[in-house]
Amino acid sequence: MKFAHLGDCHLGGWRQPELRELNLQAFRYAISTIIKEKLDFVLVAGDLFDSAYPPIETIKETFEEFKKLNDAKIPAFIIAGSHDYSASGKSFLDVLEKAGFVKNVFISEEREGIIMLQPTIYKNIAIYGYPGKKSGLEVSEIERIKLQDSPGLFKILMLHTAIRDAVKTLPIPAVDQDKLPRVDYLALAHLHINYNKGNRIYSGPIFPNNLEELEELRGGSFYIIDTNGKIEKREIKLRDIEVFNLTITNAITATDEILEEIKKKNLKDKIIILRLTGTIETGKTSDIKLNEIEDFILKQGAYAFLKSTSKIFMTQSEMDIEVDSEDLEEEIIKIFKEQNPHSLNNLTGQLISSLQLEKKEDENSKIFEDRLFSEIKKIIPI
Repeated sequence: MKFAHLGDCHLGGWRQPELRELNLQAFRYAISTIIKEKLDFVLVAGDLFDSAYPPIETIKETFEEFKKLNDAKIPAFIIAGSHDYSASGKSFLDVLEKAGFVKNVFISEEREGIIMLQPTIYKNIAIYGYPGKKSGLEVSEIERIKLQDSPGLFKILMLHTAIRDAVKTLPIPAVDQDKLPRVDYLALAHLHINYNKGNRIYSGPIFPNNLEELEELRGGSFYIIDTNGKIEKREIKLRDIEVFNLTITNAITATDEILEEIKKKNLKDKIIILRLTGTIETGKTSDIKLNEIEDFILKQGAYAFLKSTSKIFMTQSEMDIEVDSEDLEEEIIKIFKEQNPHSLNNLTGQLISSLQLEKKEDENSKIFEDRLFSEIKKIIPI
């Protein structure tokens, strides 16, 4: 039998309409491939939607795609991810299941501290699943799971979590893969990375979920698996991506300098990413005419434009801020506390320190976000 392994679709997640549409197109591409190649079934290992309550248009478009699968008599098996999981137990995954388009394979019962997962049987396949949760809360629970036996069947376990072998020594919650139940295929999602070791595979996102991932991954992916052992990664690259990394020191001349660099490239139908870094020595950041730059890029036929200016700084002498204290940060915190009294204000300094974590050279954006959130959780129990 052959089946598809998808995950981290994050439908409805992009704010920019063009990229939200491209995300949907990537999902459509995967579904059309599955139908064209007459696969036996589909696994969606969490985060089908970017939230438990996605926009109505996203729901309608997603239903249309699952109806195509249903009409082709290709069943879809699903678990919730950390984004589309709901603590109340209610989400639009339930609506998809009620419509008969998917089957949620998370079926469990507690037995003396053990979480016993029950299989969903399809032909000669036993599919088990455990959902992802906010803040990595599923990790400690997954370490307690056991599988109800299904002798003679090809066993699949779907998890939406981080496993230790994938995150290595990074200090984020992760499951020790060696402590997981033995299965024939471990279908993973949550980490937006390229990971394929033996029978353990992260599907990767169908489409990059943010600016950093667009730059890192350049596209999406999913897998097609043959139960005889053949594993095939399918890349989804619907648009080329052009990245401009420019250092700015003179804000007054920056617009012309940026446009000169951009004019050297063909922008037609590409996603354009503009990353600006540097310390402004002349002028101010508002002197950089980003709207003019965006207008030029889109007039050249670019598909979408994204910018990052978070790494542009002003020299101290240019900053029009007057405080009595030598420590600007402490003064700002003090004023904030005075104006916004709250019992949690004593945590402000610790939170600011935790937000100063820097992304490591070999660290994926999703892993960095998990590590940062893990540090914040040590300060505020979330």
